[in-house]
Amino acid sequence: MGKVFELVAPCHFGMEAVLKREITDLGYDVTRTENGKVSFAGDAEGIARANVWLRTAERVLLKVGEFKATTYDELFEGTAALPWEEFIPKDGKFWVTKATSVNSRLFSPSDIQSIMKKAMVRRMSRCYGLERFAETGDSYPLRVTLLNDVVTVCLDTSGDSLHKRGYRTMAAKAPITETLAAALILLTPWHGDRILVDPFCGSGTFPIEAAMIAANMAPGMNREFTAQTWDHLVPKKEWYAAVDEANDLLNTKIGTDIQGYDIDPAVIRSARINAEQAGVDHLIHFQQRDVAELSHPKKYGFIITNPPYGERLKDEDGSIAALYRTLGQRFAALDDWSLYVITSFPDAEKCIGRKADRNRKIYNGMMKTYFYQFMGPRPPKRKRPEEKQ
Repeated sequence: MGKVFELVAPCHFGMEAVLKREITDLGYDVTRTENGKVSFAGDAEGIARANVWLRTAERVLLKVGEFKATTYDELFEGTAALPWEEFIPKDGKFWVTKATSVNSRLFSPSDIQSIMKKAMVRRMSRCYGLERFAETGDSYPLRVTLLNDVVTVCLDTSGDSLHKRGYRTMAAKAPITETLAAALILLTPWHGDRILVDPFCGSGTFPIEAAMIAANMAPGMNREFTAQTWDHLVPKKEWYAAVDEANDLLNTKIGTDIQGYDIDPAVIRSARINAEQAGVDHLIHFQQRDVAELSHPKKYGFIITNPPYGERLKDEDGSIAALYRTLGQRFAALDDWSLYVITSFPDAEKCIGRKADRNRKIYNGMMKTYFYQFMGPRPPKRKRPEEKQ
């Protein structure tokens, strides 16, 4: 193992436990879990594998340092004290792409960004003996958070957010992000040999993410990352090895029963195109169908869905309530199924017709939503071949 870094993976608030499990399953030690992020120890291989494999992280950040700052002088000195020359070469292009401040005396993002840039230039001028930086080389974007006056400084190894898997070229209105969809699926007991239906599938995100999980498809295997050009930190061979591992473990020759319905034929066309781009179209059955026609002959299936919220419509005509009532009636008619619904519609449980066994508050963007979990019974354990008479 080479040099070990502290890596930080931000995620949706409320999804830390799911991400923590993913990181542990990849073989890395989680060092800290906070609201909306999980930190872990990883080397160059870890940076590549985390970017390629993590389904529920928004990005993978490499922590450069942390210090306290209540004045801009302290921010300047703290930034200038960090070993930038270990990370950024003399021709590197570097800037603070995002600064966020919570409960801190320094709160202006633009001031934080410009002061930190000046401090980095001073440090690197001394180290490299240069007065000016051409910044003609590779990109080194920084993300900085101030929380209770503690400044955490990270390099962004991912670039585009990890929810951009590359398959969703056709998006329906108000889509759920790929990372949140994957996290919600992983919160349920569903796995690839069970039935999954999304009766409001929109651009197909839930069915596509489910199919990728079933096929053990690494979500980042077909996209690029900013750190792929940082050869001195993450050698090229680590990226090749991570993608080779993803190809070796991929299994698209599986049997699945994953279905996506929507009442709008144009939306179903988009969902099919997205599934094709993801390479899982053969694992999903998309169909133009009203929720009132939801049915399935088999037992122990799952509905995982993101129905219309009515947030902007305010449901003045009662159509949203009617939709949830229909969903509740169709769910009740299914044999021993489970229902998982993410929504901000306040009367969801009342209209579905029963109280959820569990519910979890989740922020979808800036919108407060709830993930209602109506749990069906577990199917009986399958007998092993040697037990069958």
